[in-house]
Amino acid sequence: MPFYDYECLDCHKASEIFVNGPQKPECPHCGSKNLEKQLPTFHTKGSKGSGHTHSGGCCGGHCGCGHHH
Repeated sequence: MPFYDYECLDCHKASEIFVNGPQKPECPHCGSKNLEKQLPTFHTKGSKGSGHTHSGGCCGGHCGCGHHH
């Protein structure tokens, strides 16, 4: 499935968004379509078996989820 990481340029929150076809995705937090596609992340198992990513964490450190890298 085509999921891509985006950062909203309006509310500055990062999200993984399903993109289907040529439609422009919108931010699930504020509804803006002013999104910037992020570089692909690579999911690997961390030292404790967690599925964290290697591009600033699962959310790039912007959503306050508590994942710090």
